[in-house]
Amino acid sequence: MKDFSKKLLYASGLLGLYHRLRNAGSLTVVMFHRTLSPEDPRWRTCDPDYTLSIAHLSESLAFFKRHYNVVSLQQVLEAHRTGAALPPHALLITFDDGWSDNADYALPELQRAGLPGLMFVVADAVGTQQPFFQERLISAWRRGLLRVDELARAMAPALAEAWTPQDESMGSLRNAIARLEKIDAGRRDEILAPYLQALDDGLRHMVDVGELRKLQAGGVALGLHGKTHTPMTRAADVDAELGGARTELARHLGQPLPNAESMSFPHGAHTPEIAERARQAGYELVFTSVPVLNPVAPKPGWLLGRTGFETDTVVDAKGRFRPDWLALYLFRRQSRRLA
Repeated sequence: MKDFSKKLLYASGLLGLYHRLRNAGSLTVVMFHRTLSPEDPRWRTCDPDYTLSIAHLSESLAFFKRHYNVVSLQQVLEAHRTGAALPPHALLITFDDGWSDNADYALPELQRAGLPGLMFVVADAVGTQQPFFQERLISAWRRGLLRVDELARAMAPALAEAWTPQDESMGSLRNAIARLEKIDAGRRDEILAPYLQALDDGLRHMVDVGELRKLQAGGVALGLHGKTHTPMTRAADVDAELGGARTELARHLGQPLPNAESMSFPHGAHTPEIAERARQAGYELVFTSVPVLNPVAPKPGWLLGRTGFETDTVVDAKGRFRPDWLALYLFRRQSRRLA
């Protein structure tokens, strides 16, 4: 669709009318990751595809308030448990991983907008400084301390098939990371060991216990995102990733028993069997990365789809927020019950 046509379709109100008629009986769940100020030193080292500026987050929240009724985790839980009605065009805002900048920047924006949220925390990452190896590689590359061709040579003996990067672009780096993700964690640590100094930018990225309490007090509920951020389909012990995450978060928060009712799958990786094991581990609501809207009648299901929220979903090449892009992205999603 031509860019001018997108703008016109949104400005005319036709897209909004389409959404009001089509999606009244659906729950939309959106998935954010990081939010930073461009003045924050973490901005220049972060993954740009998964990090929104404060201004763009604020504009996204204003879009949600215009077109949706934003609901809390507790409202969705009650609807699932009892069949209590959700408002029409319900939307739940979620954040993955447990980034400290969610407490620094996303929480104040949510509070200014008067909106609740839900953070899915990687239990073992709470209180740590450096992020996951994928983000550390991107940080080192953005700081000029890592080359893709050098990384490719280091990982070559561990690859099932030979691979040579085409160039030194972010795309090639993401290709290398995708291949590293398939390598056994122990072998991967050996490959990355020579780069440990380059992979540490000296900044704190992950949420700590004080920030978890601050988020809860500010209206952001806490769920789990696995114990170690390992994809569930590759985990050596799925039950430890599921139940162990709940136990560890309870320990962080000083709770005698785990009471986290929700989780999302790291990297979106799951099977129907793993999803059922998550349910048996005590999670009442299990969130996937399947980009569908969730029917709410007669009540929301326990396995829910989420729509990812990358930077280029809402920001054009000139750095402008594009509500027309966001409307086209969200409003036309298929509505489907996952379980």
